[in-house]
Amino acid sequence: MTTEALGAAVEELLRPVTGTALSGGTGGAAALEPLVREVLGALAEGAARRGGPVAAASPADLAGGVADTFGAARGTEALGRLTELLAHGSADPADPACAAHLHCPPLAVAVAADLAVSALNPSQDSWDQAPAATVLETLLLEEMAGLVGYDPAEAAGVLTSGGTESNLMGLMLARDRVLGAATGRQIELTGVPRAGAGVGLGSAAGARPRILASAAAHFSVQRAAALLGLGEDAVIPVAVDSQLRMRTGALTAALERCVERGQLPVAIVATAGTTDTGAIDPLRECAELAARYGAWLHVDAAYGGGALLSDRLAPLLDGIELADSVSLDWHKLGWQPAAAGIFLVRKSETYASLARRAVYLNPADDEEAGYPSLLGLSLRTTRRADAFKIAVTLRTLGREGLGRLVDACHELAVAGARAVAAHPRLELYGQAGAGEPVLTAFLFRYVPAASGGASADADAVRADEVNAALRRRLLREGGAVVGRTELPGEGPGRVRLKLTLLNPHTTVREVERLLDAVVAAGTAEEGA
Repeated sequence: MTTEALGAAVEELLRPVTGTALSGGTGGAAALEPLVREVLGALAEGAARRGGPVAAASPADLAGGVADTFGAARGTEALGRLTELLAHGSADPADPACAAHLHCPPLAVAVAADLAVSALNPSQDSWDQAPAATVLETLLLEEMAGLVGYDPAEAAGVLTSGGTESNLMGLMLARDRVLGAATGRQIELTGVPRAGAGVGLGSAAGARPRILASAAAHFSVQRAAALLGLGEDAVIPVAVDSQLRMRTGALTAALERCVERGQLPVAIVATAGTTDTGAIDPLRECAELAARYGAWLHVDAAYGGGALLSDRLAPLLDGIELADSVSLDWHKLGWQPAAAGIFLVRKSETYASLARRAVYLNPADDEEAGYPSLLGLSLRTTRRADAFKIAVTLRTLGREGLGRLVDACHELAVAGARAVAAHPRLELYGQAGAGEPVLTAFLFRYVPAASGGASADADAVRADEVNAALRRRLLREGGAVVGRTELPGEGPGRVRLKLTLLNPHTTVREVERLLDAVVAAGTAEEGA
């Protein structure tokens, strides 16, 4: 077959197929324009049909509606129908009554920037797939290193899918550096030595590596330990105080016990912003103890890192600049569409065990000729240019503008916590500073009417049941999306509701109405 005939055959294959226009090239914008208009219209229609923070439906009813629309949508109508379906069936973090999770309403400018990335589809695993985006990510990470307090000339980092990936990277480097130095082995090549295998470890041959993290730390710490071959049992939970901050004395005691038992403290994970209360561990004290015991300090600031944008709240993270590695998530207190995670190390040489060369992506002679590669900085190969939307946002609002958003959400949380404390049917979980939330989240519960003759345990069980049920009632009726968690400890009475306020445009009155809805749902559950 001739070249001309082959070309005609390809054209004939595509002719009857709709939706094959591409988004790149000089014609890409024209192809996108009518489709984007259709998406915007469908988003508005779906949101209007939803009419609140979440669709009023049971999970089974919602699933049935999704299945019906998915099965019926075909051809040119698929984009509009499925987009409207998604908008109708989504929890909308821009609604003031949607305040359950660290699930922010993204800034419109960030979403627009993300559209450009989706249209152009650069991949960050080689320079020739993302020339400009490679440079932009490098420049953005230098700014982020400076924000944390690192020397940008000495630091290194990468964009990640979020705190879970960033925590895994920090603990991987901790394992390789600390365990490698103690055993004289290149851990990423030879693997984790078996405990008691006779590997030289000072006076404790084959000592088991340990990771110390607060009892309120994110579950991804245990997950990372499992993935790294250390085992979840390698994570030692450290006691927390009444504000759910890691207790320095308890950390010191845990480190001493490790040494006494011949165990190796590989890493200390300090949390800067727990998911439930925004609690921040004593970072400077953690850094001093890590240095004393030769452990790597990783700070999980996925939530609390946003405080660095605020002049008022940044001092809460004093000592973060001493950490060996840091996790930040800009899809929390940064108002970016997910994913917008950032991983940073204080010293670029500590990244050595992640370095990789693939001859088809980053050959040595290309790099010597001035074509840089980010491949050896990430656990992933194909990777979106997520730095772009953050870069656009930073240049649009600046640190000061983003800091105002952080401050607005913090003030909103303070007002909400005070409203809870003043309400006769609500009980605020103890916060620092006369009831003030540390960041933008706080815990509380609805207090059912006393049962009279029942025991205290029975009342506690009833309170747990009512609070869990009222949250589901609000979801089912489409009235609100409120978080649910449990306090550390044993026994009944630990269920708490949670508000995580990340919409800077929400008003205090709207938060008060949300609390009124909680009380109404609690009263209805008591009656039921």
